[in-house]
Amino acid sequence: MTEEVALDGSTDDAAKTPKAKGKTDWGAELRGLFWLILAVLGFHSLIAKPFYIPSESMLPGLLVGDRLVVTKYPYGYSYITPTFHVLPFMQGRLFGRVPERGDVVIVTPPGEARKGEDWIKRVIGLPGDTIEVRDGLVLINGTPVKRGPLHFGTIRDYGDALQPSEPKPTCDASDYGTEARVKGADGRTDCRLPLITETLPNGRTYETVELGRTQGDYYGPVKVPAGHVFLMGDNRDRSADSRYSLEGGGLGGPVPWENLGGRAEFVTFSVDGSATWNPLTWFTQFRGDRTGVSLHAPREKN
Repeated sequence: MTEEVALDGSTDDAAKTPKAKGKTDWGAELRGLFWLILAVLGFHSLIAKPFYIPSESMLPGLLVGDRLVVTKYPYGYSYITPTFHVLPFMQGRLFGRVPERGDVVIVTPPGEARKGEDWIKRVIGLPGDTIEVRDGLVLINGTPVKRGPLHFGTIRDYGDALQPSEPKPTCDASDYGTEARVKGADGRTDCRLPLITETLPNGRTYETVELGRTQGDYYGPVKVPAGHVFLMGDNRDRSADSRYSLEGGGLGGPVPWENLGGRAEFVTFSVDGSATWNPLTWFTQFRGDRTGVSLHAPREKN
C-alpha cells in the first residue's frame, strides 16, 4: 500500500495531526502592560493631563463639574511635574518660561501639608511686581487694574439635584445670600452673580465676582520675588489664594514658579451634578455649552 506524502514532505497522517495550541506568554503580556502604563504616565506627566473643578474659586469662568485639559510643557518642568507629587522640592525648572499675566494655572500649594493637592488660579503678578489690594481694587506697581462697571451674569444652579457626595451648590445662601438665587424661565433655579470685568496691563480681560468687602480686599503692598508669581481666584471673595497665609488656608503670598504644574487650556466637558440612579440623567447632566470653552483670557478690543 502506497503512503501519501504531502507537498512539504510530511505524510498524510502527520498533516492531519492537529497542532498544539499556543500557550499565553504571560511574561510578554506583563511587559506590554508595563510599557503601556509607562507611556500613559509619561504623557500625563510631561504633555497634558485632565483636571476636575471641585470648587467655586474661579467663578464665573470655571464651574464646579468642569473637566479641563492642562498642558504640562508651557512653563517647562519642575519637581512638581510628575503625575504623583513624590519628589522633594528642587529649585529651578527645565526649559523654564515665566507665565503670562492672565494665564490660568495649576499650582501645588507650598509646604508638605498640601503636597499632593492641585489648585487652579489666575496669574496676576510676575517677578519684580509690587502687588496691592485696596478696597477690592488690585494695584500692580502702583497702577490700578482697569475695571469695568458692575453688571450681572446668570449661571444655572443645580441646587437640590446634587447628590450627597457632591459639593454644595452654586449660590449657596451662606456664601451668596438668598437674593442671588432666582427662578429661571423654565422654573429651575438660576444663580445671579454681580460681576466686574478686569483688564490686566497686557490687555487680557476676564470676569470676576464682586460680593462686597472681605478680608482679602485689603492686602500688601508686597513685592513678588524673583522666581515667584502672584495668584488670585476670579471669585475674589470666595478664593483662598496668594492673599492669604498658609495657616489661613491660602497660598502664603507669592508662589515659587517651581510649584506651577501647568496651564489650563480648554474645557473638555462639564456635568452639573444632577445625575441619579436613573440612566437618563447620566446624559441630561452634561452642560453642552461648556465643551470646547477656551480658558485663555482674550485681549481687550480697541
